[in-house]
Amino acid sequence: MKKILVIGSLNMDAVIEMKRMPIVGETVLGTKMTYVPGGKGANQAYAAARLGGDVKMLGCIGDDDFGRVQKSNLTKSGVDTDDLKQTETKGTGMASIYVDECGDNTVVVVPGANMECDVGYLKKNDAAFRECDYVILQMEICCDAIYYAIGRARELGKTIILNPAPVPDSLPDEIFAMLDYITPNESELMKLCGKEGDSLEDYAKGARLLLRKGVKNVLVTLGKKGALFVSKETEELFPARKVSAVDTTAAGDCFNGAFAVALAEGRRLDEAVAFANAASSIAVTRCGAQTSIPAREETDKVLAELPVLSRGI
Repeated sequence: MKKILVIGSLNMDAVIEMKRMPIVGETVLGTKMTYVPGGKGANQAYAAARLGGDVKMLGCIGDDDFGRVQKSNLTKSGVDTDDLKQTETKGTGMASIYVDECGDNTVVVVPGANMECDVGYLKKNDAAFRECDYVILQMEICCDAIYYAIGRARELGKTIILNPAPVPDSLPDEIFAMLDYITPNESELMKLCGKEGDSLEDYAKGARLLLRKGVKNVLVTLGKKGALFVSKETEELFPARKVSAVDTTAAGDCFNGAFAVALAEGRRLDEAVAFANAASSIAVTRCGAQTSIPAREETDKVLAELPVLSRGI
């Protein structure tokens, strides 16, 4: 199998459950609080490994209990964590995740040690770039490191997947032109485009704008509506499996990890999206980030029960 390199954040998530989100200035009572290993980079690496991928991760943790738990959890899932950086100057990143009874969430991240996943560290680990086939990145580490990683991966001819979350105010045009896949959700897509809209056609227009900037393929995650794939050749909507969601915290991360695994296994694009949809549909029925991500066997079982459905828009 081809190798996947994930570069990104590692956080400890404080998940706070409540009946509904507070409005500005309001206090509400939570129903439960748990600590769960998270961070978009770590979640995607964990998902890819748990779903059968050959995965290595680069990122930075603090010299603290949260960092040790995070590294142990990834290692047990099968992720190569040998070159994770550990710093004594900052604590492991933290995320406060607020989840309402509908399963919707809001997230506040304090990056901590993640900001020490810098260009110098990535240069010291150039072997990881040379030895992989796919590179997955998100936006929870410093931008200079992200841009360097994209450029280095492009120099080496690797397939690059950027999950632009949290979405920046803008990305340099030269970065768009180096991406094989960009995987925003609908709100991230519209912010990247500087547009407003909430219809499928609005999202398709936004995706086409990114294509004009040089991205080869745009894959927009739409929650319970599924996923929209747009390239120069096609525009297809892949419906989601209908489930009762309890927590959407790591659904996008699960989708990205699963999508990369399917590509690394040589699956067709429609098969890769269907596999990612199946995995993320399981994840939203469980609480937490990495604790919600399904094993390969249960994902394959769900996938076998579903036809690969897509339709043009």
